[in-house]
Amino acid sequence: VQLQASGGGLVQPGGSLRLSCATSGGTFSRYAVGWFRQAPGKEREFVTALRVSRGGTWTSDSVKGRFTISRDNAKSTVYLQMNNLAPEDTAIYYCAAGEERKFILSSLGLARLYDSWGQGTLVTVSS
Repeated sequence: VQLQASGGGLVQPGGSLRLSCATSGGTFSRYAVGWFRQAPGKEREFVTALRVSRGGTWTSDSVKGRFTISRDNAKSTVYLQMNNLAPEDTAIYYCAAGEERKFILSSLGLARLYDSWGQGTLVTVSS
């Protein structure tokens, strides 16, 4: 499966953005799709993920209550709605996919279980 992340940009603190992860070349319902991010000089960090077929989400405590993941099965696309953004959310955001059968909910945060990665989209939170 191929993934294309989009929707990044410059936003002021407290603002919102919605990222999209469009998938192609695979059967959408077979996958779990996750969002990860990497800030300058830092290691990649798990953000949130969902299982397309069985349902269920898993979200990092650092964004819980501010970020929401959702999907549109008809468009084979996963979204990341980001609200109340803060400067520490500045990062390149990547979406990734792995076969859903490999995941239980608590393992959705494990990057090593994802097989396909998108190219990333830059989110900058600054006034």
